[in-house]
Amino acid sequence: MTFDDRDRLILDFESGWWTRSEAKAVGIRGLGMSPSAYYRRLADLLDSDEAYAHAPLLVRRLRLRRLERWRDRFEGTAQPLRPRR
Repeated sequence: MTFDDRDRLILDFESGWWTRSEAKAVGIRGLGMSPSAYYRRLADLLDSDEAYAHAPLLVRRLRLRRLERWRDRFEGTAQPLRPRR
């Protein structure tokens, strides 16, 4: 997997989408992607060392959320690893 400028845009958008006045789906379409393509690429990026080097806090937070969702799905409702704010 290559890490390019679009991947940087995805990570930068994901780190601050809530500060924008538009809906997240509108912002995603502004990147030239459908929401499903965006989330597929974001999921792939979470396993990328280059993405981790670009945005370590974001990647760690999203990995943790993915792990919590996986545990809820397969192990029942579990206590969160970290309390949500």
